Amino acid sequence: MSGPLPRSVAWRATARCMARSLVLLARRQVVWPRGTVGWYLTFADGTVGRVYRETAVALEPKEPCVLVVTFRLRWVRGQGHAVFERESVLNTPLFVGYDGFVSKLWLAHDDRGRYRGLYEWDGAEQAEYYARSLWRVLELVSEPGSIDYRVVPDVRRDTLLADPDRDTAAGTHPWWRVVEAP
Repeated sequence: MSGPLPRSVAWRATARCMARSLVLLARRQVVWPRGTVGWYLTFADGTVGRVYRETAVALEPKEPCVLVVTFRLRWVRGQGHAVFERESVLNTPLFVGYDGFVSKLWLAHDDRGRYRGLYEWDGAEQAEYYARSLWRVLELVSEPGSIDYRVVPDVRRDTLLADPDRDTAAGTHPWWRVVEAP
């Protein structure tokens, strides 16, 4: 894992993404499947996240990977979490237009106040580029030091969720590793 991209690079990438996202949205190529909404995913650190939304585009990945992002929002407590879940759909243009985006499961805050996004991506390098760009957006609203991500190469999201015990990647930070899924 690397840190954020330089701000100028990240903001240019985000602007390109938003322009492409508007085209995808206008063409109705972005969908919000409901099949995973309500699922609870358990992570290796013992925390549990509830899927409250899924966003996807029609892209069959040639080089599938999973990207898991975490952050803790600044100033959001109590009922603020419910408000964030409702308004977060407005953040869709900040990611669906990045090259390689396939899908995202939006996970509600866990008992430590951390949100997660569990993405499927086409290409580990593209997933890494997105995560490092996203960092600059998240740092505006997140608690310092709470942003992190992991790219798990060579695995489809549904494969990972169907067999969470598989050894998908090495690492010492188990916050990202799904150990139980429906």
